Amino acid sequence: MSSARLIALCLGCLMGGGLLALAAGRRERLASALAVCGVLLGAVAGVVPAARALLQGESWTVHVETTGTYGAFSLGLDPLSGYFLLAVLGLGVVASIYGREYLRPFAAQRPMGPPWFFYNAAVASMVLILAARNAVTFFGGWEVMATSTYLLISFEHERAAVRRAAWVYLVAAHAAAAFLLGMFSLLGQHAGSLEFEAFARMPSVAPGLSATIVAFAALGFGVKAGVIPLHFWLPEAHAAAPTHVSALMSGVMIKMGLYGFLRILLLLREQAAWWAPCLVTVGLTGAIFGISLASYQRDLKRVLAYSSIENVGLIVLALGVGFWGKRLGDERVAVLGFAAALLHLWNHVLMKGLLFLCAGSVVHATGTRDIEHLGGLLRRMPITGALVIVGAVAIAGLPPLNGFVSEWLLYLGLMHRSLAPGGNGALAALLSVGFLALVGGLSSLCFVRLVGVAFLGEPRSNPARQAHEAHASMWVPMAVLACLAVLVAVFPALPVRALSRVIAQLMGSSDGRQLHLLTDAELPRLGLLNLAVWLGGGAIAGLFVWLRWKPQQHSDATWGCGYAAPSPRMQYTGRSFSQLLVDGLFPRVLRARAIDRLPTGFFPRMSRSRAEISDPFLRGVYERLIDWCGNRFARLRWLQQGVLQLYLLYIVVAVVLGLAWASRHGGGL
Repeated sequence: MSSARLIALCLGCLMGGGLLALAAGRRERLASALAVCGVLLGAVAGVVPAARALLQGESWTVHVETTGTYGAFSLGLDPLSGYFLLAVLGLGVVASIYGREYLRPFAAQRPMGPPWFFYNAAVASMVLILAARNAVTFFGGWEVMATSTYLLISFEHERAAVRRAAWVYLVAAHAAAAFLLGMFSLLGQHAGSLEFEAFARMPSVAPGLSATIVAFAALGFGVKAGVIPLHFWLPEAHAAAPTHVSALMSGVMIKMGLYGFLRILLLLREQAAWWAPCLVTVGLTGAIFGISLASYQRDLKRVLAYSSIENVGLIVLALGVGFWGKRLGDERVAVLGFAAALLHLWNHVLMKGLLFLCAGSVVHATGTRDIEHLGGLLRRMPITGALVIVGAVAIAGLPPLNGFVSEWLLYLGLMHRSLAPGGNGALAALLSVGFLALVGGLSSLCFVRLVGVAFLGEPRSNPARQAHEAHASMWVPMAVLACLAVLVAVFPALPVRALSRVIAQLMGSSDGRQLHLLTDAELPRLGLLNLAVWLGGGAIAGLFVWLRWKPQQHSDATWGCGYAAPSPRMQYTGRSFSQLLVDGLFPRVLRARAIDRLPTGFFPRMSRSRAEISDPFLRGVYERLIDWCGNRFARLRWLQQGVLQLYLLYIVVAVVLGLAWASRHGGGL
């Protein structure tokens, strides 16, 4: 079957499964089964053309003529869109299987048909975005993705925090759409058509117009990707959404912003000198700020959300290194940068999908996301705890897991640029290495805090004491993602070799010599190193288990410090763990705002301490801006008199002014 028919079948299965789930209404088991089957069948149909595009370099475009104003309905695939499509379909299947069990407790409160329909619509809209080959098709998929995701975020709409997060997301989505509409308008005006093929064939764009198009693309796609400081919606939405939806959003939906930005850069063809420095700066800033804000969050899902901002920053940094090498004609730097970006994007799908699903299992078992109310979960949830540790090691970029591989490629690219004889920007590359190492250190501390406070020690609340292991239908999808993360770490040359056509597409033209050097020599050695660490760690773990279960004459608490009955109140809290780091290193704008009531007087009463951990950009910039605009617009309320005749007069005046403007500028009806 042709690839075009398979993509159409994929979209049909996804939407068909969603519509059947919607028709099932309150029959929860039937609705979830129909929706998941739709995702599975859609993935089976969509994987084939995606693999053809990625591995064989197949590129095609199909135009379906319509009677509408804006021309044909255009679909197609190439290596870049096939690469992203595999990630969307893979994580979409895993998250849907997990979601069946996760949503089951909600079946008594609301029908399950609508959320499953919106889930399938969200996956289908991302497939449509990746397959779109004109601006109208792309923008239609973009709006369906925004609307369906908004409805998924507001699943628990009876909670005020969820409603607020959904509205913040909706405002951000429409602001992004406004910038994208302006970008496509400029491209269409210059190319004379809204087809991507016309964009690729259009004459050279003037530097000013090119800068405006790229700026609009950066703002519109940057909001979706969660790039600092356009990230304000992301922590709110990820924390409020059902966990399998959070995994889908963090794993692949925010990547649609990166895909769209790359697509526009490729359509412009001529690379401007300022692209690479801007991408490197934005990427490093986002990585540092994201992991800094993650390091003191109490909400388990907010920690992961801010970590997603950090990892998007790393991907943008790697893309900047790739474009830097391409601009300078240094093929090795370009290959290392693009390979690091693309591989880390896939790695982030696995790592963040795993961690969000693990967080959902914790919420499912304890009913809370507050790490200060957890503790001791490793003993009560051993499978989930072990998988969280795997995900934490991976996301921190430590060996022997997949995050280390992609970050190592990024280090190699920066070091090669800094040590190249006569290389431009050597000092900037060396400074970037230092900042990247800082990000790695902060990430390690952040996830040591998360694992230590939430899973080690003693339970801090009754729900944590009564926690139980997740159902097999929840931990099996998590285990699949963890196994894939291990496989990428042990055999890193295989996924990088699969990315060869995407890297060549980003570079324009390449003989692949540098990529073959990576996949034939350097990456296999890195895989052997990771395998050796796994074998050594397994041997140490086996020795620990043997000593743990070996009969002993007497056992007692090591370093008990004289406490006969230690209590959970003696343990480090999440805030105390990160306070030295936050207060000592971070600027005031990135710190949590402490609100303390200190003891006073000779006979002081109980003191109290709490921290306000809302996003500093949201509270310090966007909320103030919205309040300022709201106060100014409130002065125009005198126009709203509630009189129908007056509103009709406003319409008539607007129409007359519009006709006068059109007549003056040569317009007509």
